[in-house]
Amino acid sequence: MHYKSSILLLLLAGFLMTCASHQQENIIEKQKLPDFSWDTMPLYMHLRKSTAFNREELKYLSKFPLITFEKTTGSKTYGSAEKGTLKAAKAVKKINPETTILYYKNVVVNWGGYKEDKAFLKQHPEALLVNTNGQKALMPNKRTGFFDISKDYVRSYWLNHVKTITENPYIDGVFLDANIKVLAPIFFSNRVGEAKQKTIETGYLKMMSDLNTQLGNHNLLLANMLRVRPDFKDSGRNYMKFFDGSYIEGFEHENFGMTYEDYLAKGIEAVQKSAREGKVIAMSLGIGKALENENVGMDDVRARLTNDDDLTKRIDYLLAIFLICAEKHSYVYPHDGYDVNKSAVWLKTFPQYNKKLGAPKDYAQRDGYIYTRAFEHLDVWLDIKNQTAQLHWK
Repeated sequence: MHYKSSILLLLLAGFLMTCASHQQENIIEKQKLPDFSWDTMPLYMHLRKSTAFNREELKYLSKFPLITFEKTTGSKTYGSAEKGTLKAAKAVKKINPETTILYYKNVVVNWGGYKEDKAFLKQHPEALLVNTNGQKALMPNKRTGFFDISKDYVRSYWLNHVKTITENPYIDGVFLDANIKVLAPIFFSNRVGEAKQKTIETGYLKMMSDLNTQLGNHNLLLANMLRVRPDFKDSGRNYMKFFDGSYIEGFEHENFGMTYEDYLAKGIEAVQKSAREGKVIAMSLGIGKALENENVGMDDVRARLTNDDDLTKRIDYLLAIFLICAEKHSYVYPHDGYDVNKSAVWLKTFPQYNKKLGAPKDYAQRDGYIYTRAFEHLDVWLDIKNQTAQLHWK
């Protein structure tokens, strides 16, 4: 009897250990900073697809160390952007648990597709911002409105929404969009007046401070922040205290009366400073020119370069811009739009991505509009006045 009892106890112990082992395998540990290596080009991925990703797409995505699933992700298949993003994140993490995945949330724009936002606004329609005529304030598309983040309960809802999503083990942080719309006064002043614009800005600063306090210790907070603008002090660097890093867009083309090369040089300087301070940089660079009938920024679709030589030269130029700025935890995404159904580079890998890079030997050197920098396996020469670059792989 004693012998049989011992056998049963051993079997039970083995069963419990097996269960514990399987449970341990299912635990995903969050890591605040993405994986990083200088071995090859450090890449970023920023995308949306309103339907579910297939096996080939998930395998492709799993190779990127840092991914933002943007608004509308999975919303048609799963009924909401929240659920679609969580499904996509879980599927990618199943292949590569080390991939850092960010949930997209706009700080003020009421983009459709979010189930919780819809329910909140049904209960609180007054949470939407109104213009000086008492009508709903709108984006340039004349359809999309804004949350009135000058109101305490609206900010509380926003923060609780983000906290709930980031409690999911497959989400490593938040991508925060439209910060510049709030902080560059002209955007909201033209819609709601200067006094109301100030209250929106004050509400935003309070919301970002609370976000940093409540989520910042364990979640990567990446903001669409650094941008050269005459009404944006120090290219937004003074607001980086709330965030772990900045996404970069509009890097070449928003000139504001400056020459192309002067505008780009100021942007390079801002990114270099933040990267050297240890901030994460997710640099998004358009391969072609934005089409006139598309919105600039997150929604842009770009003209495709059909000539292979032109495409190679353009990719070299964009990568040179990035490498002149890059430090540890800097990542790049040359793209032709974020909707994968309209992209010609989706599921593709350029040859430059696979070549040995190696760590930089020093910071970039500048002589006028020409920049140079040496890496272990690459010398970079960049001329932003003539928009050309040479990548000399060793």
